[in-house]
Formats: sequence, structure tokens, C-alpha cells
Amino acid sequence: MDQSQQHDSLISLLSANSQWAEDVERVEPGFFEESAKGQAPHTLWIGCADSRVPDNVITGARPGDIFVHRNIANQFSLNDDSALAVLKYAVDFLGVQHVVVVGHSECGGAAACLNAAQNALFTEDGPVVTVPSLSPEDPLNRWLEPLTRLAGSLHLSTTPKIEALPIVVEENVRRQVENLCKSATLVNAWASGDEKKKSVWVHGWVYNLGTGRLRDLKVTRGPTA
Repeated sequence: MDQSQQHDSLISLLSANSQWAEDVERVEPGFFEESAKGQAPHTLWIGCADSRVPDNVITGARPGDIFVHRNIANQFSLNDDSALAVLKYAVDFLGVQHVVVVGHSECGGAAACLNAAQNALFTEDGPVVTVPSLSPEDPLNRWLEPLTRLAGSLHLSTTPKIEALPIVVEENVRRQVENLCKSATLVNAWASGDEKKKSVWVHGWVYNLGTGRLRDLKVTRGPTA
């Protein structure tokens, strides 16, 4: 494959962007000029990095509606400075009203963790190597360890994967909602006298790749929930 062929996909992206910008400006003159003045998103989306789950596209949202943090398997770790900084900025500086954790069906990260947890050698209190071909200290293995331990705690070792994976995906979303609610940013917001910060709500959703539909897991948490 020559260099021109390797870059065809990127050229296509740039071309599509140019057409999109022209179309938006024609339909809504001045949109980009207004957008450049600042943002006021109503929602922080914490989702998976999977390329099939683009937040703005599947929700029909406009640029500026959703502040986004994505990683492998939509996890929110209380020792992850990147996620903590995003949450802090979204709540304290942008004033978002909602924080939504969004998992999805057929999640590769969740599937890898389930496979590791269903391995006969897995023990809940032993060392965890989710991707055996990588070093235990590889960033991917370190990142996936909490989810692998969660999958192991669900006792799905004899459950067929087609049934087990949706359980892991949903329980992962629930766990990340719990983690968010333990964060200093939300604990302080809910305890503050600032009415806007006190009204932040945390939700858990799952996106079905096969239908294109989002489903609310009904695990919403807030200052009085």
C-alpha cells in the first residue's frame, strides 16, 4: 500500500468536515462564530472510547450540548486524574446539570474482563492479568483490572458469554455511577449552598449497538436520591 492510499481515509475526513462546515453555515449562519464565544453544556457524558458509540451522533445533540470524557469500558476511577479533572471542570466551571455514564452492548473491554474472570485460574484476591499477551504492568492491564475484578465478583464462571456480557456491562455502569457519587466534586457540590451545583444528577445508561437505542438503567443519583 502506497502512502497516498494510507492517507485516503484522512483525506475523506477532511473533505467531509469541509462539507459539513459549509452546510451548517448555510443552514444556520453565524453558528460557528457564536460557538467560538464559549460553551454551556448541560450534560457530562462519560462513555466508552469505542468508535461505534459517538455521543453527539446517537443523541442528535448539537456541538456545545455535551461535555465528553471517553475511555476503554467507560470507567470512572477515583484515582484517575484525567477523569477527576473533567468532572471538576464540568461541575464547578461549566455548571452541567447531568452526568451520564454510558456503557454499550458488545463492549470489547468488558468482554476481555469477562473472559479473564471466567478463566479457571482466576481468583478474586489474586493477581489479575486481563490480557495475557501483555505484561501485568502494561497500562491496558492496569486499567482493566478493576473491571475484571468486578466481573469475577458476579460469579458468572458457568454462565454462557452471550448472557454474561450484558450483565457485566450493566454492573459496570452501576459501579461507575457509585464511584462518581463518591467523588469529592459531587460530594462537595451536593453539600454546598450553591443551588446550581446542588442540582447535579448522575445517571446510568446502556447503548445497544444492534438497535441504536439508549436504555436508562434507572440508577439515577442526586442530592436527595
